[in-house]
Amino acid sequence: MRVKPELLAPAGDLERLKIALLYGADAVYCGGPGFGLRANAVNFTFNELEEGIAFAHNLGKKVYVTVNIVLHNKEARKLKEYLIKLDSLHPDAIIVSDPYVMEVAKENTSLDIHLSTQQSTLNYESCEFFYQEGVKRIVLARECTKEDIKEIIQKVPVEIEVFIHGAMCAGYSGRCVLSNFLTKRDANRGGCSQICRWDFKLKGDGKEINGGKDFTLCSKDLSLLKYLPEMIDMGITSFKIEGRMRSIYYIATVVSIYRKAIDEYWNNPKKYEYNKEYERILRRCANRDSVAQFFNGINDETCSYYNGREEVSNQDFLGQIMTYDDETHMATIEQRNYFKKGDVVEIFGPNHETYTLKIGEIFDENGDKIDIVRHPKQIIKMYVEPQLYPFDLMRQSVVDNDVKKW
Repeated sequence: MRVKPELLAPAGDLERLKIALLYGADAVYCGGPGFGLRANAVNFTFNELEEGIAFAHNLGKKVYVTVNIVLHNKEARKLKEYLIKLDSLHPDAIIVSDPYVMEVAKENTSLDIHLSTQQSTLNYESCEFFYQEGVKRIVLARECTKEDIKEIIQKVPVEIEVFIHGAMCAGYSGRCVLSNFLTKRDANRGGCSQICRWDFKLKGDGKEINGGKDFTLCSKDLSLLKYLPEMIDMGITSFKIEGRMRSIYYIATVVSIYRKAIDEYWNNPKKYEYNKEYERILRRCANRDSVAQFFNGINDETCSYYNGREEVSNQDFLGQIMTYDDETHMATIEQRNYFKKGDVVEIFGPNHETYTLKIGEIFDENGDKIDIVRHPKQIIKMYVEPQLYPFDLMRQSVVDNDVKKW
């Protein structure tokens, strides 16, 4: 039976959880106060998890909690109490990598278990093993080709989750210890310092090798937008977006684009056409190039930045709509990047089509007219004719490449 795939988004905090779900994600994954792989993220308290799970369930959506660090003895002693507390909040699953976590969860909770990509699962025999161990879903290693995925789906009756967008790791699905050696930050317990993105001098025979640019191990980002129809037809259970450390603008943009593309193909596969505009919008909200990586079996020097790269800080995100007055059509906006009167911008959100407009009069919090909005998180008001909603976002116009950039 043909089953529509789940769109799964990252949630680094409560705000991003709500943004992801409102912009079209069917589920989110997030970290609790311990045992996750994002030690430098804000992460969720138990109270915030409870609120986030309730918010998701009220929308008929799901929350998966990461419990995917590689356990040392000191963490193992605290695990049972932690999992029992999680179980009381009723998340829809936990994402784990350590077999001991699976055993403790099975013996002491009713939590569904998803196997983390940290296990680097690449073959159907491993999938069958973990399925027999009670794992409901397997997040495949990002190194899987489409042939690997097809064979696993054909041979093992387990749910399959595949990454479709976001950052890649130079190590096998994140199993790397460069950070441990060079900065004493444990990558497999949430402390990765992203050594693969550092610049290095190369030496051979005691001499520096001059390649014109410094060497890096940095992978380009992953994007499988072009392959969505093929992946849907393969019967993949869940499409996963990477990025719990990313901004609300990134989350909203990526989720909304994949939501549209999935729905367009699912609702009318015979008339589906790949939308190049979607690709352009995705490209503008990130600062690294995106490729298909391992999916199509082509993984060579074109998939990495071996000899330097340029990562330009993205300035497209201009503001977030806080409130909108239906009678006066005045929108209250929290600024995120510089904009001014006369600029052409777009406002997008989950409840309406994207609006393109030219900014007219701008008012500060005191009601005084201003021409430029340049203070971080400055609160302003401006007239917008179309109906807007809280959580709508404003960005630079991407309609025309000739539109002035700020």
